[in-house]
Amino acid sequence: MAVNLQPLESTQAAARDVSALKQVFETIDPESCPRSYNFHMHTIASDGKLRPQELIEQAVANGLQGLAITDHHSVNGYLQASCWLQEWKQWYQDRCQYPIPHLWTGVEINADLLNTDVHILGYAFDPKHPSLQPYLQGSGAKGDAAKADNVIGAIQAAGGLAVLAHPARYRRSPEDLIHEAARLGIDGVETYYAYDNPNPWRPSPKQTQLMQKLSAFYGLLSTCGTDTHGRSLLTRL
Repeated sequence: MAVNLQPLESTQAAARDVSALKQVFETIDPESCPRSYNFHMHTIASDGKLRPQELIEQAVANGLQGLAITDHHSVNGYLQASCWLQEWKQWYQDRCQYPIPHLWTGVEINADLLNTDVHILGYAFDPKHPSLQPYLQGSGAKGDAAKADNVIGAIQAAGGLAVLAHPARYRRSPEDLIHEAARLGIDGVETYYAYDNPNPWRPSPKQTQLMQKLSAFYGLLSTCGTDTHGRSLLTRL
């Protein structure tokens, strides 16, 4: 019996819809995360505790409109979640009171920016694109491949958006890092982030104000995410 691949192909195309994602990023504000959108989460495919299916179940139950799984140097969590979400759409959406969330591709990649080890988030890329394969092997790349300009270029060559994660968590100032990242052509910054791990989750006011100013000054997109590593998408740990 022939298998209908159209629904799966449609889901994969939606995961790479960079235009739709840009439109969402342009509307992100301090209240967007974690109940409407969440663009920074980890599963057991890297250093998180949630199985991909559990993550999607929580995303649906929380009423998320859009999300991305950003495991470190891996898209395995996204791939499993995408398959489960497609199955859920086929079997349960007519009986569920919650909206169907839009799942985009995502990844978190270590990079060298101004001799500082930073993390760059990639979104809405083609996970099979050759440019990204050195960064999807479960660990960070070495040498020139680890330089921020090459990481940014690889994400963009695969059709995606590159975003500097939690800019105020590094030993170099966010002013320096965002200036250099913008010079290298990065697309956005993680403007809304909870640096002190509050519960309930909320973006840190002081850092948020600075990131809003810097992202506006450099014309960068803003994102938000809980950076979930634990059992709940509503907190970081």
